[in-house]
Amino acid sequence: MKIIQVVGARPNFMKVAPLQRAFQKFPEVQTLIVHTGQHYDSAMSDIFFRQLELPQPDYFLGVGGGSHTEQTAKIMLAFEKILTDEKPDIVLVVGDVNSTIACALVAVKMNIAVAHVEAGLRSNDRTMPEEINRILTDSISDWLFVTEPDGLRNLRNEGVSEEKIHYVGNTMIDSLAYYLPKFDEIDLPEDLHEKGINPNEYIIVTMHRPSNVDTEEGLKQTLSVINLAAGYKKVVLPLHPRTKNNLQKFGLENEIFNHHDIIITEPLGYLPFIKLLKDSWLVVTDSGGIQEETTYLKIPCLTFRKSTERPITVTAGTNTMISELNVALVKEKIEELAAGNYKKGQIPECWDGHTAERIAKILVKPG
Repeated sequence: MKIIQVVGARPNFMKVAPLQRAFQKFPEVQTLIVHTGQHYDSAMSDIFFRQLELPQPDYFLGVGGGSHTEQTAKIMLAFEKILTDEKPDIVLVVGDVNSTIACALVAVKMNIAVAHVEAGLRSNDRTMPEEINRILTDSISDWLFVTEPDGLRNLRNEGVSEEKIHYVGNTMIDSLAYYLPKFDEIDLPEDLHEKGINPNEYIIVTMHRPSNVDTEEGLKQTLSVINLAAGYKKVVLPLHPRTKNNLQKFGLENEIFNHHDIIITEPLGYLPFIKLLKDSWLVVTDSGGIQEETTYLKIPCLTFRKSTERPITVTAGTNTMISELNVALVKEKIEELAAGNYKKGQIPECWDGHTAERIAKILVKPG
């Protein structure tokens, strides 16, 4: 059996790494990794080779940026050539980026089976490109591997055949569980040590979504939240390039760059960031995956989005959704946390570090 695994954006790597380890236990399975290059920087090889223990990608497409349409089209054209040459039995895609739908669509048109890992998630906000990617990929996939109960309900409500749906858990959590025992070996950047951050004594902030940082009004609200947080604990702010560029564009750098209790860093690699995450007091974010990681680690999380495709992190976990950067609600939640009244959260079913093994057993037919 030959399986091609597709990665395109940074979160995909954390989801594929445990799958690669799981497939290696089956000698009859040959796996290839195709990296589309949808998101790429020079540090990516470090993630592949050292941090995530992934082999070098068998193919690197190097599609880079461009509009959603341009990027998707470039991936489809390049991926078609690979499928023609390799003739895999299964194409496995993860998540909801443009690489996901592009490669799934090419495979289906070439009569190659598709497995979608992290299927069934819905934000019910079709203005998000990721939502369109999720819906379309699920509609054409042969195996739908679901991370949370809401995913099951969504797929059933959409009329998906029951035999395609498999509740298996979360491969992102597999990576997190795999690396937790190794964090003593991971060093944080020197500037964080110099600033003297201590466990449970700092707040992590990650903000990069257009609605929060692309307009002057949205960015000012974001800065208000950051400054509010810094009134309670030190804030560690790994600064996304998009956010950094907009701070310069609107002349707002001084709002945070000179604040004694705001520690600004470059974007961190996966392992240093998770090490930082697990010892934090609170996380303030607009990311998707961080909602899951904080739920597993039982770290309080405030997410600045109108909707989430990961509702289990709110209903069972430690996540609270805050739309429109409601500063008053942020203050209320931080004071709840300081008083010991913030919800404790529970780890969802099957978020146990063995999801990839369950997926591999389903895909690899006996004999």
